[in-house]
Amino acid sequence: MLNVGLSEAVDPELRGCLPKGIELVLIPSHPETPLDVEFWIAPPLSAAAERAWPFLRGVRVVQSTLAGIDALRKLLPSDVILCDGRGVHTISTAEWVATAILASLKYLPFYDELRRVHSWPRRREAEEHFRALHPTNKVFYPHVLIEELHAQRVLIVGYGSIGEAIEERLKPFGVEIVRVARRARPNVAAPVHAITELPALLPSADVVVLIVPSTSETTGMIGARQLGAMKQGALLVNAARGPVVDTDALVAALSSGRIRAAVDVTDPEPLPEDHPLWEAPNLFLTPHVAASTPQFMVRAMQLAAAQVVRYLRGEPLENVVTGEY
Repeated sequence: MLNVGLSEAVDPELRGCLPKGIELVLIPSHPETPLDVEFWIAPPLSAAAERAWPFLRGVRVVQSTLAGIDALRKLLPSDVILCDGRGVHTISTAEWVATAILASLKYLPFYDELRRVHSWPRRREAEEHFRALHPTNKVFYPHVLIEELHAQRVLIVGYGSIGEAIEERLKPFGVEIVRVARRARPNVAAPVHAITELPALLPSADVVVLIVPSTSETTGMIGARQLGAMKQGALLVNAARGPVVDTDALVAALSSGRIRAAVDVTDPEPLPEDHPLWEAPNLFLTPHVAASTPQFMVRAMQLAAAQVVRYLRGEPLENVVTGEY
């Protein structure tokens, strides 16, 4: 019988997604004794996975509940099959990106600040914010109080399943989408540029969305040079991993008023209480929550259950990771 390992923190109702004919091994949050597990459904929290791994015996397959597998890759020997959770948080992450873009362009953090100090008259400061980001001598009547997403050029860097979902959610706003992936895909209905073209594409983008995996190639992908190449007042959105962006360079770019940013991930993470990013202007910041919805583990367990069935039948597994991702 196949031993399937699963965190005891998973809701008992969701455990019912797993097929019959297996031995379910519930893994404590802090294991103390060895556990025989052939198929491990890894927990989404890297700390929990790191605590569990030394106690697992006989693991042949690991199914990640996350699309990102950088933390698991560091744990596992090369002879263990690792499958990522591609698709599990496509919807939630795409929704966060769309929300973060709109929140930034509609100055929602600024208006929430005014609400907290009970001062609607200060709303005219919004135009000062706009002029600082977009220097101009134009006279606006009435005052500029928010910006529009319509007609903006959005550069999606890391055009996979989540990138496609982001495009689906943004296109109704009348934006121009420019797609970038590791390799070019020119002969398709929606052409995709190669990542080598990024330096030429950055200067014309109004919004730059990062949704790349965490690899040796993407670490530090956006540094001072790339931020300096961005259009004055452009918005950088990081829903990938913190190390993709050089944090010191980001703080400097935000503080100078060159760009603005919306980020769900940081480097370091969690962000220390005294880190300068907390006080950086022109920033919309959330604590790595883009994937954390009530449907997250529902989709993760549905994927894992389907993978267990394939394994039992001797069928090829999906989302098998080769190389860094």
